[in-house]
Amino acid sequence: MEVFKITRVYVDAHGESHFEEIAKPLRSVGEIGFLSEPEEVESIIFRKVLPTYDYDFHTAPARQFIVLLDGEIEIETSLGKKRQFKASDILLVEDTTGKGHRTKNLIPAVRSSIFITLKAKAEE
Repeated sequence: MEVFKITRVYVDAHGESHFEEIAKPLRSVGEIGFLSEPEEVESIIFRKVLPTYDYDFHTAPARQFIVLLDGEIEIETSLGKKRQFKASDILLVEDTTGKGHRTKNLIPAVRSSIFITLKAKAEE
């Protein structure tokens, strides 16, 4: 089965942020390739950040996918675990409460990304 690999950043009941690897299943649709099930989205934001970007601990403003177009970043969870991400990596940030995460650029260059804000879940 084909999948898209995504790193999820989420918060636990104690307010601590964590990483989790998830796989978005894809189904064959013939000549055009493989597609996931559609997801309801709220908005899309195109973003560029300066080379010196180093944003201290913060929560995500909304549940959103982040697609890295270039550059490299390091994300640190509230428990001190760190991971590095590069162009073409996809994140699902869901730590909208709690202690949050820290993000910093690893390459001294302007970095581009796309934020895709998800619609609120029915129980939210």
